[in-house]
Amino acid sequence: MIKGFDAEFSNLEHYIRVITDRIWEGRRIDDINRYYSSDCAVETPSSVSVGTKAVIDGTIATLNVFPDRRLLAEDIIISGSSEGAYLSSHRIFSPMTHAGAGVFGTPSHRTIYARTIADCVCINNTIVHEWLVRDQAAIARQIGSNEKELAQKWLDASGGYFKASMPAAPSYYVSHIEQKGHAAKYADFLDQIFRSFQKINADHFYAQQIISALPGGESAVGQNQIMQFWQSLTGSLELSSFQVEHSVANEREGRPTAVAVRWRAKGIHGFSGRYGQPTGRPLEILGITHVEFQDDRVVREWHLIDDVAIWMQLLSPRK
Repeated sequence: MIKGFDAEFSNLEHYIRVITDRIWEGRRIDDINRYYSSDCAVETPSSVSVGTKAVIDGTIATLNVFPDRRLLAEDIIISGSSEGAYLSSHRIFSPMTHAGAGVFGTPSHRTIYARTIADCVCINNTIVHEWLVRDQAAIARQIGSNEKELAQKWLDASGGYFKASMPAAPSYYVSHIEQKGHAAKYADFLDQIFRSFQKINADHFYAQQIISALPGGESAVGQNQIMQFWQSLTGSLELSSFQVEHSVANEREGRPTAVAVRWRAKGIHGFSGRYGQPTGRPLEILGITHVEFQDDRVVREWHLIDDVAIWMQLLSPRK
């Protein structure tokens, strides 16, 4: 039993698994009113919404496009306590069929696979604040498009990239930032990657057999491939700020240590790289990364950023 939550929930992981199953697998959409606060703010890389109506409308819209979508939990990495609030970093793998019309265009009837990570602040049986990153590029590619093309379609429909400011989390919640151990080590690594890539020695950090799940549904195998991804991503950005917003490690008996880090990089698209020739446009990258450590080396990673949202920022009409 977990303090402040219904007696049926043995711990926060159990709570997250059960309510996700009820809302998505059971299609109990009205349960959103039960498990989300009326003023819950949700940030994605391209939008900010407040209130349960937006969560319900978004869920219905998604199910209209992908009516058989499933949310299969790959991992849930937890921080916090009942005295302040918990945070669950929930990595989800979704198989689904593109069977309905909507923001992804005419139904392709293709089977789609995509990941999402949702960071949810939870207290007293309720989700009160959320950050969510979905691999929209993976969906775009599998329906026969690509992230740049989809971004342009969404811009044409909306008239430009407009994103409100995310309201502050409730005052009783303090984001967990670990100061030592594997979570701190990984957060420091990310900071170095964005600020001084050329000084990174991958062999001191990554296992030789590193396997990383990358945006666009891609994978990197081995140190060279993952460092090529980092160079292409960070090399595009003339960095103005990099911030780790949340970091935690969960030790697990008989299993690798699991780490979750939410991070945000801001700057100017000043160099060629992952996003083509430099545009000089302001750029923000919101990312959530899950990592597994074994023998003090990273052996697995899952990187969630939204390349469609990034292309929207770069292609949006100038004001």
